[in-house]
Amino acid sequence: MRQYSADLTPPWKKPKPVPEVAAEPGLVVEEPGTGFCGAVIRCEAGTVTLEDRFGKHRVFPMEPRGFLLEGRVVTLVRPAPGGPVRPARTASGSVAVPGARARVARAGRIYVEGRHDAELVEKVWGDDLRIEGVVVEYLEGVDDLPSIVSEFAPGPDARLGVLVDHLVPGSKEWRIAQSVTSEHALVVGHPYIDIWEAVKPSSLGVQAWPRVPRGQDWKTGVCRALGWPENTGAAWQRILSGVHSYKDLEPELLGRVEELIDFVTAP
Repeated sequence: MRQYSADLTPPWKKPKPVPEVAAEPGLVVEEPGTGFCGAVIRCEAGTVTLEDRFGKHRVFPMEPRGFLLEGRVVTLVRPAPGGPVRPARTASGSVAVPGARARVARAGRIYVEGRHDAELVEKVWGDDLRIEGVVVEYLEGVDDLPSIVSEFAPGPDARLGVLVDHLVPGSKEWRIAQSVTSEHALVVGHPYIDIWEAVKPSSLGVQAWPRVPRGQDWKTGVCRALGWPENTGAAWQRILSGVHSYKDLEPELLGRVEELIDFVTAP
């Protein structure tokens, strides 16, 4: 006798199968219902925990066809014990490229205000910048920014990105930034008095950055308030040693550096 399947759904109405992907730590997926995109950090019975680039966590059920991987619908499943390890990630949260060689430096540049800014950007984004061939230089202040931009002469093949401290409406830095009008130069900034403040206090084991009275050197005042020796160079090394990845930085800085990298590397 001919046997028939109990499923009488016409073939053209059946959903197409989608790949099953092991929810290995570090796998970056998107939950389409919310638009939340993040890396897998934990997989438990029936749920997966994702972490976005700002360190925010969300827990989602691992339902069939429940996620997007590089734009394709997939079904996440629990990884098999001893399964393959997902690619490591750089300090900025990007997928690491083992053995990648640094690209020949572009004509475009990213300028930051000082040495501390440059060291922080290098520590978190250094791997990405080398692959993209982007060089970071520091200015020792922005008072002469318009003439520096003019001398650089940015163009379509040599874009210039500038990161400015304390870029808030009405400030001296704001007025200087407004005077840069080249379409091939982008000046962005964070609201903090100094790049030190862009490091999350919790990453240094303190509750908050202290308020320093006007007229007092800010860095020296911070050292005094926190009970650190009044040696700003040593204090900076202490701060920098507390930064291990983008998770240790404030979102207001993260977004601006990513914006500059995208601008300088745009085709």
